[in-house]
Amino acid sequence: MLKMGDGIRPSGIGPVLGLVFVPLIGSASDHWHSSYGRRRPFIWVLCLGVLLSLFIIPHASSLASLFALNARPLEIAFLILGIGMLDFCGQVCFTPLEALLSDLFQEPDNCRQAFSMYAFMISLGGCIGYLLPAIDWGASFLAPYLGGQETCLFSLLAVIFLGCVLATLFVTEEAAAQVDALDGPVLKDALPNPSPSACCSCQLSRSLLQARHVMQALRNLCTLVPRLHSLYCRIPKVIRRLFVAELCSWMALMTFMLFYTDFVGEGLYLGVPRAKPGTDARRRYDEGVRMGSLGLFLQCVTSIFFSTIMDRMVKQFGTRAVYLASVVFFPAAAFVMCLSHSVIVVTISAALTGFTFSALQILPYTLASLYHHEKQVFLHKYKSKEEKDAARSDKKSAFPKGHLSNQKLPYQNGHAGGLYSSSSSSSSPPAASSALCGSSSCDVSLMMMVGESDSVPPGRGICLDLAILDSAFLLSQVVPSLFMGSIVQFTQSVTAYMVSAAGLGLVAIYFATKVVFDKSDMAKYSV
Repeated sequence: MLKMGDGIRPSGIGPVLGLVFVPLIGSASDHWHSSYGRRRPFIWVLCLGVLLSLFIIPHASSLASLFALNARPLEIAFLILGIGMLDFCGQVCFTPLEALLSDLFQEPDNCRQAFSMYAFMISLGGCIGYLLPAIDWGASFLAPYLGGQETCLFSLLAVIFLGCVLATLFVTEEAAAQVDALDGPVLKDALPNPSPSACCSCQLSRSLLQARHVMQALRNLCTLVPRLHSLYCRIPKVIRRLFVAELCSWMALMTFMLFYTDFVGEGLYLGVPRAKPGTDARRRYDEGVRMGSLGLFLQCVTSIFFSTIMDRMVKQFGTRAVYLASVVFFPAAAFVMCLSHSVIVVTISAALTGFTFSALQILPYTLASLYHHEKQVFLHKYKSKEEKDAARSDKKSAFPKGHLSNQKLPYQNGHAGGLYSSSSSSSSPPAASSALCGSSSCDVSLMMMVGESDSVPPGRGICLDLAILDSAFLLSQVVPSLFMGSIVQFTQSVTAYMVSAAGLGLVAIYFATKVVFDKSDMAKYSV
């Protein structure tokens, strides 16, 4: 899959909708409980949207003719729907994928290797995305079976995408955490010998929960909006610093990627995009666009290379040095493109920006995983409103004192944590056990699994913070599109694209130096 298209976006629907729904989906995924895990249901639903869009776009005309005699307006509507769905689902799907990687590989070294492979696959997808449209599929042996160029191309994309999605069926997502989530820490450890009637009651509660799961999920999504506002207002400082650095870095890189082909076509080849087809000015512009596409393709190739060696580089030089080097490298390459009129030099500089692209796909996510893996160090000052309310409610709880005081919040960092201590478990009075697993077992089970209880509030999950980082990526696609046209019109030069990218890269360098990379930075920056 691709995080970017071929440079010029067909619409801004995906990034704009993503800015609204990515945090909601991230928070919902952190608190989701099902036998299929917390991430895969969201991945599968979003992937289904991608597959539907790959079917709708090439068959928009046929679909429109089924519903109306004057099919042209409806065909345009289907095209807008398909492109918007492809853009939105393709963008948003990366957040639960990143959270799944963080759940499966929590150790810093393993997490970095996992995200290196993740960046490798994204770059490989970029290479495939640039190569497939360049092939004349209408003249290939597949044309009699799949149709013309567009239908054949979208069919191949659907087959490739479906094969990648099916691979997630074999991922054993957070197996240990799922057992804890389904059994519940209270029911599993505090009650070693439940009565048969209590066990039947617990099984019944789970059956009822499965029947109500869809409706409950929809209701929880609605209640996430005000809670999400509270979480956004209380973003941990380490995540906030990383977000600002990510936003500036991605804005610099996206300004380059979105407008690079236009810069080559007009600035280097002196073509005119609005010239009539067949004219010399239009021919030069088209040649420049093709050369610009080659530069972006080489960027993906370079990103593949750096993704394979990123782990070795971090072990050799450290995360701070590699991250800062990648951020510093981009404005240097952008300034070369501003000053040089050589197509070869500009193409090489564009290809080398793959180093920055690879680093931004790997290091910020491994840092976020590090923060959550060592919450007591990096997130120890953060305490959500729900957790504070839970601390106060524990004192007023109807349960005997001591039975809930040692319980930690479930699903912090994506896993059920915090079981009873052996002393409190062994000393549980029979009355308390019957209260938990007797007549109130259904209530306890529902509260543990659905998250409706005020006494067991959910902690801040990693998917929400990864969604915040992905919001920086989405926002970086929207902002340059709003302002770059006016800047170029004011300066009357497409070189303003590269100058703006270089300027944003310089700003990114400053904020990158404020990112928390290790424990020593906590005291240095007074986080």
